[in-house]
Amino acid sequence: MSIGSEQKKILTNNLTKNLPVLRAKLGINQAELADKIGMTRQTLTAIESGKREMTWVTFVALTLLFMQNEDAKALLPVVNVYNNDLEKFFSFGGDK
Repeated sequence: MSIGSEQKKILTNNLTKNLPVLRAKLGINQAELADKIGMTRQTLTAIESGKREMTWVTFVALTLLFMQNEDAKALLPVVNVYNNDLEKFFSFGGDK
């Protein structure tokens, strides 16, 4: 299963718009979140403010991190960040 470039753009834009809310669900600031995924606070600030586009690699890292918190995880489908296609994309083995 692959995700097309248009769908990647939609998913990354949805995550960008909802990043402050999801970060708040974790109870951490920009510097802490940036450190967890290996980027600078300045880069994360630029993404949150729309001055920089989120890369697919950053999207995957953030999504996997948010999936570890039940409150944030519950919000991902609501804000159209996590859907059936993405679930299949993250699956391995017989669920292709």
